[in-house]
Amino acid sequence: MQQTVLIIDDEPDIRELLDITISRMGLHTIAVGTVRDALQALQSNSDINLCLTDIKLPDGSGLEIVRHIQSASMCTAVAVLTAYGSTEIAVEALKAGAFDFINKPVSVEQLRNLVKSALKLGQRDTQFDGSSNTRLLGETASIVTLREQIIKLSRSQAPVYISGESGSGKEVVARLIHANGPRSDAPFVPVNCGAIPSELVESEFFGHAKGSFTGAYDHKEGLFEAANGGTLFLDEVADLPLNMQVKLLRAIQEKAVRRIGSNQEISVDVRILSATHRDLAKAVAAEHFRSDLFYRINVIEVQVPSLRDRRTDIPLLAKFMLNKIGREWDMTPPHLSDEALQTLCEYHFPGNVRELENIIERAATLCEQNIIKPNDLSLPSAHSNTKKSMETDIPQGSHMDAAKGDMESYLANIEMQIITDALEANRWNKTESAKMLGVTFRQFRYKLKKYQLDN
Repeated sequence: MQQTVLIIDDEPDIRELLDITISRMGLHTIAVGTVRDALQALQSNSDINLCLTDIKLPDGSGLEIVRHIQSASMCTAVAVLTAYGSTEIAVEALKAGAFDFINKPVSVEQLRNLVKSALKLGQRDTQFDGSSNTRLLGETASIVTLREQIIKLSRSQAPVYISGESGSGKEVVARLIHANGPRSDAPFVPVNCGAIPSELVESEFFGHAKGSFTGAYDHKEGLFEAANGGTLFLDEVADLPLNMQVKLLRAIQEKAVRRIGSNQEISVDVRILSATHRDLAKAVAAEHFRSDLFYRINVIEVQVPSLRDRRTDIPLLAKFMLNKIGREWDMTPPHLSDEALQTLCEYHFPGNVRELENIIERAATLCEQNIIKPNDLSLPSAHSNTKKSMETDIPQGSHMDAAKGDMESYLANIEMQIITDALEANRWNKTESAKMLGVTFRQFRYKLKKYQLDN
């Protein structure tokens, strides 16, 4: 069945351009010039799949049409045409329920991308979809509500700001918004903004042309181009340098990027999702984060609850993690004793779900007879002075200097080297290597998988 697009614009030339472009996509079009005619068309045609409306109309605003469609719970996606650089109006339309917006003068390529994305919505099941690799487990009210929000947000192109503590599952939420939306077949590109050196940020985001700077031996596409047609997830967005925030804002508004050393603009169709564990509003108040970028990426905010705020989900999460370990290690999943489970439920989990996963993996490695007991959990001490005393007592030396700022990575490299040396000494006999290091074969196998040495 041919899909229908309702076009609303009071300028005959633009209305004709939109009509011709969309008709050439094999779609049926209805073109009107006023709010009154648009509302009448919506009432007379229940099978309109997409509504594309200008904001300024002779008898009202396109926002009235957006709100009408939302209040009537219609399945029609609605996108708005905005004047060049009218960020505030675009944000208001997205908050009102618009699927997306496009700036005038209209780019034919951007228009086609918007129409294709919008029409995919009607072809997707609204049932929440979580793959085996990306799960949002839990039965508490906050998680049920979060899953409902994800379904709604996946049907929009509005930028979403995901807030929550470290390890609470912000990237999981971003991946599910992407997976449940019309862009699910396109790339999901996550980037940790705080992990990119400041001098490389622009090149990473926008790419560079060959010879544009020392070391630029070839053309390179940036993250925006890599995510074209899909979703770009900006994790720890608060860590972006101020000068880069200006350029990021322009790329989002113009839906185009320019590689370093190039004069050519490249159109990109990217949905922006962002997250940070910091209070972004406070960062704006302290002038560490631009207010205009904040309002552009924070059209809709989603709060991911901490694990201690949903303790009743801990048994479900722990069981899922143990079953996952059983599959990956090709063994019967370890069992949590009642005492161990009680200990987990009473722990405060500053590292949230990520910390729980690390604790479960470690306990599965250390436990005897496949039963995890409280001692196997090795939960951190609750003494508040531990960190302070460690900082005071650390001696100065070459090892401490090497480990400074990245202790976990430093120790992991040492452990991996020890395991590799043992394997080479025993001609890669895993059983003998485990004996040499004084660990059980299960513990040794876990370490091999962790460091990808089990091939």
